[in-house]
Amino acid sequence: MAFWRRGVGTGILMVLMVIGISLYSSSIIVKAASKKSFVRKTIKSHEIVVFSKSYCPYCKRAKGIFKELGKMPYVVELDEREDGSDIQDAMAKIVGRRTVPQVFINGKHIGGSDDTLDAFESGKLAELLGIESKDDL
Repeated sequence: MAFWRRGVGTGILMVLMVIGISLYSSSIIVKAASKKSFVRKTIKSHEIVVFSKSYCPYCKRAKGIFKELGKMPYVVELDEREDGSDIQDAMAKIVGRRTVPQVFINGKHIGGSDDTLDAFESGKLAELLGIESKDDL
């Protein structure tokens, strides 16, 4: 008991708290890095990637554009994943936006729903995907 009264116990407790905080902070940094890695790996591994939320009308519109082109994007439904918010945070650090959808083609960031629609209407989307646009027929 005298040990604790002399303040040594308090010092040990403080050291343990600092260690705990450091370990917690380190796990957050590692977790964020692994989510960034997941986002980058996903983008590189698929021709078309859409980070989406299943209920979002803008996401549905972007996914519908690819359906119209006869292309199936790889879709990451963030609201259906336990780590969806962490992935969304990591994506925001990579592209500078946290909104959904975020669309990537051949590793290139296209943007959101309006950007995807604009690229579709201008023929740029078909060009990026290597398909003939309707104007070429």
